[in-house]
Amino acid sequence: MLDLDKRSITYLPGVGPKKAEVLQKEAGIASYEDLLFYFPYKYIDRSRFYKVAEINGDMPYIQLRGKILYFDTFGEGRSKRLVGKFTDGTGTIDLVWFKGLNYITDKIKPGLEYIVFGKPSEFGHIYNIPHPDIDPIDQVNQVAGGLTPFYNTTEKMKKSFLNSRAIQNLQYSLLNWLNWDLPETLSTDILKRIKMMSLKEAMRNIHFPESAEKLKQAQLRLKFEELFFIQLNILRTANVRKLKLKGIVFPTVGHYFNTFYKDYLPFELTGAQKRVVREIRTDVGSGRQMNRLLQGDVGSGKTLVGLLAMLLAIDNNCQACMMAPTEILATQHYVTIMEFLKDLDVKVALLTGSTRKKDRNKILPAIANGEIQIVIGTHALIEETVVFSSLGLAIIDEQHRFGVAQRSRLWTKNTVVPHVLVMTATPIPRTLAMTLYGDLDVSVIDELPPGRKPIKTVHRYDNKKAQLYEFLRNQIKLGRQVYVVFPLIEGSEKLDYKNLEDGFETFKEVFPEYKVCMVHGRMKAADKETEMQKFVSGEAQILMATTVIEVGVNVPNASVMVIESAERFGLSQLHQLRGRVGRGAEQSYCILVSSYKLTNETRKRLEIMVNSSDGFEIAEADLKLRGHGDLEGTRQSGEGIDLKIADLAADGQILQYARDIALGILDEDPELLSDTHRILNERLKILFARKINWGMIS
Repeated sequence: MLDLDKRSITYLPGVGPKKAEVLQKEAGIASYEDLLFYFPYKYIDRSRFYKVAEINGDMPYIQLRGKILYFDTFGEGRSKRLVGKFTDGTGTIDLVWFKGLNYITDKIKPGLEYIVFGKPSEFGHIYNIPHPDIDPIDQVNQVAGGLTPFYNTTEKMKKSFLNSRAIQNLQYSLLNWLNWDLPETLSTDILKRIKMMSLKEAMRNIHFPESAEKLKQAQLRLKFEELFFIQLNILRTANVRKLKLKGIVFPTVGHYFNTFYKDYLPFELTGAQKRVVREIRTDVGSGRQMNRLLQGDVGSGKTLVGLLAMLLAIDNNCQACMMAPTEILATQHYVTIMEFLKDLDVKVALLTGSTRKKDRNKILPAIANGEIQIVIGTHALIEETVVFSSLGLAIIDEQHRFGVAQRSRLWTKNTVVPHVLVMTATPIPRTLAMTLYGDLDVSVIDELPPGRKPIKTVHRYDNKKAQLYEFLRNQIKLGRQVYVVFPLIEGSEKLDYKNLEDGFETFKEVFPEYKVCMVHGRMKAADKETEMQKFVSGEAQILMATTVIEVGVNVPNASVMVIESAERFGLSQLHQLRGRVGRGAEQSYCILVSSYKLTNETRKRLEIMVNSSDGFEIAEADLKLRGHGDLEGTRQSGEGIDLKIADLAADGQILQYARDIALGILDEDPELLSDTHRILNERLKILFARKINWGMIS
């Protein structure tokens, strides 16, 4: 692409070093290519000229044609403003500037004809246009040709005279310098197949649309291209990994797996669990390294599936480990697995940052000589002192809580890369999964184990606290425990939300006969652990918390989840919090407490929670309501999603189409080495240039 990615934006006429620095810091525009791919966020139709006599207070942006009769200044110092009296013969209107006054009087001369564009506002029954765009009449074809693009800008950009109009001018200069021509980025076979606009035509029409129809076609082409290259990169990386990385073969389904499955399974596996176990068995027997993602709603039985996979490893003379993001979760997995294996002779160890030196001195040699077969722990597992005899399977729970570099260190624990099973209780929408996890094989557990009662979810307003307290008291009398979650730790005058510390004091007053404990993210790990333990052991009946309990705490006796200021949480987060209850045989409840003042979107969000318990349905709804940006916390590989034009919530069909075409090309030419596909290879190098190939890491 003419090395546009290497050409610094500094050298584009109208930029220079100072503006280049602002563009890079504020908008991520460092090169000519970055500017070309900095797309407008909206368009306004400037094909029509209005008359001053037509103006009213409800109008959006308008365009006028006429002369400034004279300028006046009013006020002093910072409150000084410049007013230009403008007329088109049908009436007059004030054009007002609060900044750059000298620049305007130097540039604009009374008596000459100009095009004025801006949003009229009303002040004391008089209309004015603050900070309008003004262009000489001879530029009418350039600025008033129809749909005008609007670009996102920040306050710092505006202070450096880089407003939307300035960005538009830079785009015009750049495309003009390129003679409105750009080399193609897609191969000829793809262009024939997709029958879309060429890149040069798409780029011209995205920044300077000839018509609404041409704009639509340009958006389609550029969305396709963006999603196509993301998919091509993900799928090619997965292909290379499958070709290069041989896995340890587990040919035997032996004593441990069979004995546990036949004699000690606590309950019959669901159809979904059986399907996933079959998928794992196929992977580990194939000779290729398994790299599988296991998605399952909270309480769907992922740990049991993980245990069966670990028993397969032991049957084949390998060790297995399970890495969890917190000590609480690691300990919980350890207790659960020890309970499952109580009648089997399997050596299991727990290794966390809190493991005492005396215990550690026993555990580490037993891992190194293979005596310990299963190790469960936190990131303590990746420390250099932990050496495995023969690590065959690594299970990573809630992987997005670990840095990718941390996870990659598990790979160095064996000469042959261990099989990897990633588990998450965060349901991920299909389109997001294709983009985030496109290089992983995905398994889904979409059934709950038998005997689990659906959680009853209700929405209550915060002025009805007396009834809520009464309900909680009755539940505690029945022997149940209660979670109460708050969005904030300390009060804020600006945010009218109940905060944890106030709530803690209130609950101690309202429930003097019960023990109330509190945990939040700013507590020391040991203090948090102590408070948590009070609740887990049943010593405390009420646990007040921030979202630190979102993942992993398993207290079957806790059957009520109260979420204060529920309007402040996203759907996926609400669903994760709700999943902390409903783990025992009793009926569980989730009570969403909010203020009366709710936006339509928030009301909709709370309604979805009340009406649905399906995590995937909720995640899809969340994606549609909030866009993919908020969901990037679920990212499983080394990079975030930086989409310039595509929208995963709205462009699912384009994504699927792009993925299908990428798959077809890779089937035919896996490493993109043919002459036809060299262009794709070159483009991938530009788009995904990076120092470390994180794609080779699960």
